Formats: sequence, structure tokens, C-alpha cells
Amino acid sequence: MAIIFAFFLFTWYGGLMFQSGFHHRYAAHAQYELTPFKEKLMFVLSWIFMGPNYLSPYGYGVMHREHHAFPDTEKDPHSPKYDKNVFNMMWKTKVHYSAISNETLQVEERFTKGVPRWDAFDKFGRGWFSRLMWGVLYVWFFYTFVPEGQAWLWALLPLTLFMAPIHGAIINWGAHVYGYTNFKVNDTSKNLLPFDFLMWGESYHNNHHKLGGSPNFGGQRWHEIDPLYLVMLFAHKVGFIKLKRVEPIFKKKD
Repeated sequence: MAIIFAFFLFTWYGGLMFQSGFHHRYAAHAQYELTPFKEKLMFVLSWIFMGPNYLSPYGYGVMHREHHAFPDTEKDPHSPKYDKNVFNMMWKTKVHYSAISNETLQVEERFTKGVPRWDAFDKFGRGWFSRLMWGVLYVWFFYTFVPEGQAWLWALLPLTLFMAPIHGAIINWGAHVYGYTNFKVNDTSKNLLPFDFLMWGESYHNNHHKLGGSPNFGGQRWHEIDPLYLVMLFAHKVGFIKLKRVEPIFKKKD
């Protein structure tokens, strides 16, 4: 049983670490610099850790820039304000993201400029062969390690197979409907968790919408610790990345 829970936590936190650290903070917001080799390495690591949930950093980055440009308007790719429920919102998000990634949607140049691209790898990572391969491996893992008499653990399998949409729903719906605010902004963004043990700092959504260029999503209150920013500070210190802005962990006190 322990190994199944460990695998679930690996897919949750491992996949989200790269989605937040590479797709969001690098591809969309360019909060740090990478060498060309390291950038391609991050593509590959994202594919390994996200597995069947791999997302194109280009498609994600462009769509997220649109979200910041048009928050809670009809042009927002995902907004609870214009969708009747979370499932409707996530399907619209999926269609919009796919159109960007497949270049069937014309996008303003300001949203595409500087977003990392590796088209050949993205085509492979988002392709059915890759997703099916990961899906078979995940099913084999559960088949091998779910103990006899513990069939309920199979309920975790669909969560691992659809982890990225779940993460997206938590933030793009939950952090616009529930939570608290530190800043008055022209949208419904909220901080979903007072201590973000779940989403690598992503749940400090109101802070992020106010300070989009800041690599530290937390730090506005004593309890707001952005775990991924701590990882980024370490990566910056050892020279793997080069942060464009190095900020204190706590920006101010209550």
C-alpha cells in the first residue's frame, strides 16, 4: 500500500513541480534564464515527471499569458465567471490549449514572443504513442503493487492519469472562487490556501495576479511560504538557473 501512495505523491508533486517551475514560471513568465541545453533538459524532465499529463510548454505559456492579459473576461481561456461549471471550463481550456499547441489558432505576437519551443519533442510528448505508453506503465505499476485485498487503491489510478487537468481545475476554478485576497485586482483571483502544502505555491493566486513578474508567489503574510521558490533559490545558488529577480522569502510582515 505504501508504494502506491508514494507513487501517487510522486505524480502529484513531481509533475506539478515541473508544470509550475518550467511551464508556468519559465515558459509563461520568463522569471529565470536557462542555457539552451538546460532548457531542452527541462522539456525531457517535464515529460518524465508529468508522464501521460505532459503539456507543451509553448501551448501552456501562450495560454497563460492570455489569461493574465484578459482575466475574467470573455477572452480569458479559463474563467469561472464565463463557465457554468468546472468541467465546462476545463474542456474549453483543453480545446484552446490544443489549438495553440497545434497552431490552428492565430495568436497575438506579444503572447508568443520568447516562449520556449521544441516542436518535434512536443509533438512526441503530446502524441498518442507517448500517452498510451505512460498509461500502460501506470496500469502495470498498479497491477504489480496493489496488495491483494486492497482493490480500493485502484481509485488512485485515474487521478494519476489525469493529474494535469486536476491541478488546472484546482487553481483556475478553485483559486477564483474560494479563498482570501491580499490585493485588490481587476479579477476574481484568490489565495486558496493559507499554507500551500498542496500546490507548490501555485495556490497563492491573488498574490501572483498582482505581482506576475515575481518568482515568489508567497511571502505577503507570515504563513505564506512558496515551496517552489525555495527550490528555485537553491537552483539559482548552485548555478542551474539564473533568477532575474532574487527576492526575500517574506516580503513583508503582517
